[in-house]
Amino acid sequence: MSCTRTVGCPGSVDETGYCDRCGLSPVPPPVAADQPDRSQVSRSAARDSWTVASLVSLPVLTFAPDQAVTQSLRVPEEARFCAKGHPVGRGRAGRPGLDEGFCPRCRTPFSFLPGLRPGVVVADRYQVVRCLARGGQGWIYLAKDTHQDHIEVALKGVLHANDEKALAAAVQERQFLNSLDHPNIVRSIDFALHDDPVAGPTGYIVMDYLDGMSLRRLLSAAKDPRQPDVTLPLDHILAYGHEILAALDYLHRRGLLYTDMKPDNVMRTADRVKVIDLGGVRREDGGCAGLVGSPDFLVSMEELQTRGATARSDLFALGRTLAELFAYHTPGPGTPGAARDALGVESFRRLVARATHPDWNRRFATASEMSEQLLGVLREIVAGGRDQRQPEPVSLFQPSARLLDTGLGLVPPLHTWTAEQDHPVLPDGCPTARAVALGLPVPRPDPDDPAAGELATIDAPDAQSLLNKLATVRQASVEVELGRCRAHLELADPRSAVDALTAATALLGVRAAADWRLTWHRALLALAGDRIDEAAREFDAVYADIPGEIAPKLALGYCAERDGDGVRATRYYAAVWRRDPFQASAAFGLARLRLAATDRAGAVAILDEVPALSRHHDAARIAAVRVLSSRLASGLPGAGELNQAVRRLALLHLDGGERHGESRDRLTAAIREVALDLIRSGNASGLVRGPALGVPPTERGVRELLDRSYRALAQQADQPEDHHVLIDRANAVRPRTRW
Repeated sequence: MSCTRTVGCPGSVDETGYCDRCGLSPVPPPVAADQPDRSQVSRSAARDSWTVASLVSLPVLTFAPDQAVTQSLRVPEEARFCAKGHPVGRGRAGRPGLDEGFCPRCRTPFSFLPGLRPGVVVADRYQVVRCLARGGQGWIYLAKDTHQDHIEVALKGVLHANDEKALAAAVQERQFLNSLDHPNIVRSIDFALHDDPVAGPTGYIVMDYLDGMSLRRLLSAAKDPRQPDVTLPLDHILAYGHEILAALDYLHRRGLLYTDMKPDNVMRTADRVKVIDLGGVRREDGGCAGLVGSPDFLVSMEELQTRGATARSDLFALGRTLAELFAYHTPGPGTPGAARDALGVESFRRLVARATHPDWNRRFATASEMSEQLLGVLREIVAGGRDQRQPEPVSLFQPSARLLDTGLGLVPPLHTWTAEQDHPVLPDGCPTARAVALGLPVPRPDPDDPAAGELATIDAPDAQSLLNKLATVRQASVEVELGRCRAHLELADPRSAVDALTAATALLGVRAAADWRLTWHRALLALAGDRIDEAAREFDAVYADIPGEIAPKLALGYCAERDGDGVRATRYYAAVWRRDPFQASAAFGLARLRLAATDRAGAVAILDEVPALSRHHDAARIAAVRVLSSRLASGLPGAGELNQAVRRLALLHLDGGERHGESRDRLTAAIREVALDLIRSGNASGLVRGPALGVPPTERGVRELLDRSYRALAQQADQPEDHHVLIDRANAVRPRTRW
């Protein structure tokens, strides 16, 4: 079996269970689950919380300083080597290995005990107080800066070297750490040398001392029943991820890689998350020699050998970190998006899956790209009730002005009465697949596209005008071809739309397989052709690539609705609607699903949530009136529901605000028709008195009012035959008289 513990190690594991080259076991020994963590943490009495990304309030914690040390100060035997790389200090025949001694092969002295004793002064400045822990490259000590009022600092040993030139070069290389200044990165303030009597010259990174605990220890504390105040809900995990990404983005923009991301190397202080242990930070040079990293958080050996360490390998390690934290997460009250059956949990899993994808090209390319999607998932997780929703910030899609609804939010057209159909049932309002394909949000243009400047100046009133203007763009452009694809869809020319998408794919070359925009447009083509299952598969692939975005979930909600899967459709629509109150298409989708379940009250409750500032607010109010006053497949509304419709009709802003007009006349006619049916069925008890239905509502009175409504509708008819139909309706409904 090949060795998997050390980067680049060519050795293999022999019968002893250890590598014959590096001497390490293939899998590190697990930490005992029942080992108690004596660290005590509690909420601060002074302040209750601090906020991350204006979305998550994290509790301010306090830590017991005299119980801060929990890690074993003994180096594991499988990590013991002499200065020349020979395994030493290993136990034999049940006896533990020596902590100090000489290598039996090269006689090099070794010591696996802390080299700095309390009171020792490093570099004539830093006085050691005690050993804190064993890091990946050396011991970590608490010390006091005798030149700066004895402030507490941390010393992390990172280097042993007997070659003075190599030591000087290494010291110079580490100096760049002192220039790093970010609120989520522990501050490195100096690099000090100390002559260790056993190991020789040793380099120490001097950092700010942080009072807190690593995410690894926080995870352990969250599982400890003796510390009920310490929890690890999903929104907290994402908040930690957001802060870590800010630190990684800062490093990556400076051409630096962190290389050793894991829960152990992130510190949770009272009111901050900080990345610690900068010993592995290196310049992004495409190599992996001397790489510091933990096997469980490293990308494949093949990737390291072909691409070296990259920003994507840092993000891979962060994905693994989030996954490990999630494996032990605790439920968080007040976050319905984190419930086990909520879509937010699925979105989180997809975020992690993309970050840790085995294909380098499919992973997040930058920390800012991953952060944008993480924030979207976080908004989905913390989305709450009606009063807690906020408008969605800028995303990868442009907002769409179209409402994905057919008729439910519109005043009934005149042909509702001229079609000569008695007792019409309220249409479900489900739009056609083509209408949805044209009405879904459009991806924002790539600002790095060579034609981005020209495209920003193009404004066309219709699809044909857009095609004419796009034809003037001389540069080869993916965005131009995608614009052509959508324009041809608008013009019902699917063959030309496919040709444009093929051209965009060719321009992207090898990058095409990982570009979600192409997948999105393939989904639109399938949807426009009413191939619902194919469209759903493509939209699902987009969701996997950009799990924090709303648009793919809205599209998947529609596909599930068309498939007749109300449970799945509700899951998608609800996730969108709970997150953004201006996604009225999701509200109408939920209302349709409620109607399919004959739940008038539920449909109206959803429609009432569309805010007054939404462009679709009036459509939602009209839809509510129609839901309350229309015949469904299950039958007529009750008297109470019809009364609500009458009251709501009086408050609608119709016909430019006029008291009488075509729209109000049609809605009034629809209500009077249902009122007459209720009276004739004997279920009209409780109908409200008023001008809309009569004082009191009687069959004769409602017939007289409906006669007037039909004659008013006849005045709206453009065709003589429609006028005749409406007059016939009026004559048929009016009460009989003697003259």
